Amino acid sequence: MLEQIINCQNKRTPSPQCQRPILYTNYASESSWRVRIALEWKGIDYETRYINLATGEHLTEAYSEINPCRQLPCLITKTGKIITQSIAIIEYLEATYPERPIFPKSPLLKAEALSVALNIACDIQPLQAERVLNCLEIGGELRQQFCRRMLEIGLQGLESRLEKISGTYCIGEHITIADFCLVPMVFTARKKHNIDLKPYPYITKIRNTLMTLPEFRKSHPFNQPDCPQDKKEPVS
Repeated sequence: MLEQIINCQNKRTPSPQCQRPILYTNYASESSWRVRIALEWKGIDYETRYINLATGEHLTEAYSEINPCRQLPCLITKTGKIITQSIAIIEYLEATYPERPIFPKSPLLKAEALSVALNIACDIQPLQAERVLNCLEIGGELRQQFCRRMLEIGLQGLESRLEKISGTYCIGEHITIADFCLVPMVFTARKKHNIDLKPYPYITKIRNTLMTLPEFRKSHPFNQPDCPQDKKEPVS
């Protein structure tokens, strides 16, 4: 299948293998979850290719033909074009599937939504990435302490920001790209790094509200077919 997608991309024209968008994802990928939420929110019919991060499938030559950066997520559009990076993918989906918009009409509110999303995607989340942590050459409890401290610094800033601009959701009463980034980040903080969220009532309230919505629940890591059974828990 990887070779079929590569051929489709090289031809630059649609083929039977490229009639629906294809998302390369992994249940444990925070960035991939953002895109899964967006796809569900937009009601887009798409195919899924699960890449096993634990076995290093993302580092293979076959996958590097699709994404030379060897990262997730990666979207193959219905015309066979390749888009990488979760924020770029979500912006593309907004531009090409205008139903149920995920950006406010106000230029200021749109900028605030993107600001929160980028704060999470570019400032907070990358410091938890395995390839970053491996470069630090620290392990065990010291690694966990570093991750927790970096997350706490990020959460403190985000909480202060949301205190000023949030309503029911990150940006007032409009579900936006900021919410798509917030929920996966909270999951990582709680499940992977045991962060106590009591000091962050705005983050917690927004996350709990969003997790009542089917788009967020269906796309949850524990509801993905590639999530191992011994890691699954009830979604709450």
